[in-house]
Amino acid sequence: MEALQDDDPVEIGGYTLRGRIGAGGMGQVYLGESAAGSQVAVKVIKSSVLDEDTRARFVLEVDSLKTVYGPFVAAFVAADAHAGQPWLAVEYVAGPDLRTFITEQGPLPLAETASLGALLAEGLRTVHDAGLLHRDLKPQNILLAEYGPKLIDFGLAVLAERRSMLTATGFVVGSVLCMPPEQARGEHDLKGAADVYALGAVLLYAATGHYPYTGPTWQAVALRIEDQNTAPDLSGLPPELLPVVEDMLAYDSAERPELDEVTRRLVAVIHGCGMTAAQAKRRLTDRTPATPQPARREPQDAPPSPGAGYTPTLVDPAAHEEDAEQPSDQRQPEPGEWESDEPYDQEPGAKPEAEHQPEPVLVAQPGPRPSSRSADPMSRLSAPLQIAERMRAAYARDARL
Repeated sequence: MEALQDDDPVEIGGYTLRGRIGAGGMGQVYLGESAAGSQVAVKVIKSSVLDEDTRARFVLEVDSLKTVYGPFVAAFVAADAHAGQPWLAVEYVAGPDLRTFITEQGPLPLAETASLGALLAEGLRTVHDAGLLHRDLKPQNILLAEYGPKLIDFGLAVLAERRSMLTATGFVVGSVLCMPPEQARGEHDLKGAADVYALGAVLLYAATGHYPYTGPTWQAVALRIEDQNTAPDLSGLPPELLPVVEDMLAYDSAERPELDEVTRRLVAVIHGCGMTAAQAKRRLTDRTPATPQPARREPQDAPPSPGAGYTPTLVDPAAHEEDAEQPSDQRQPEPGEWESDEPYDQEPGAKPEAEHQPEPVLVAQPGPRPSSRSADPMSRLSAPLQIAERMRAAYARDARL
């Protein structure tokens, strides 16, 4: 997570913004906080891309999220798609996206990969039961929370039977690396099998670190996906996962398994590892690293919080420490390859999504702060400490020892 920049808003829709979570082709995502302290992810559309088509997609995203709910989907909280600067607030998931995790930690073991796939298949079933398709399932749109994976970014989701200008024949939207052949051809009448294919590509990436098809440009990748004679690259995939992933990546959408069958076959893989589905899920969530929360600067006149072994003294040094920002060693995000970030309908070179970054940490500098207000020690204490010191002094005067 990154600190807010000078040109960032400090408040959107009643939410105080605490930091930058990431960015996409359409907008910036912030960590927001309500007046009561509830945390949300606030997506704000960039002014530079705010046109009629972008607003229409955003309205569609808001409408989609309102109809989908469940433990595998980041829940809708609030939105104003018609504001001058449209925004959307959803449940904040404190965890890395799958691409960031695999890039930093390496591919998942067999049982954890099967568990991830089974849980995501159940999540997609929730989406499909609501009459929706995700249409843009990819590692960046899967967050790994401490309690399981979450699906995010329904910006391309559409009602399964909806026909609109956003999905007209010949106009292709989505991210190419996990895109099924029928979507790459620009077909608008997509079925649930399109999400099954994308899930298969995600599982391949989680288990191996690579996608079914790669190439020097997105056009080259799209041509390979559309070519029925070019088989997907399944190298490195564990033998136990090969049959189900191969079926999920079938060129003919009618030959791909239903989501319920995907779940059943992946759970069978888990059982073959000698564990239950719940045990495999725990092993998956145990691997999820904690995401640092943004540091908070306390008001200077706030009383100090006693720590372990804290003992009040006549002049309390803790009451005079100044907060100073001490940025941690932040690794600058490396520019992602176009395949992982760039929607198929964008021009090459669009800014990739930012990976989660460590947040600057606020630390206290030791030592008392010089004061020119008064030489009286009592005047240098905060009001609560003055009361405490008077009570201590009175007790000391009356004590027998």
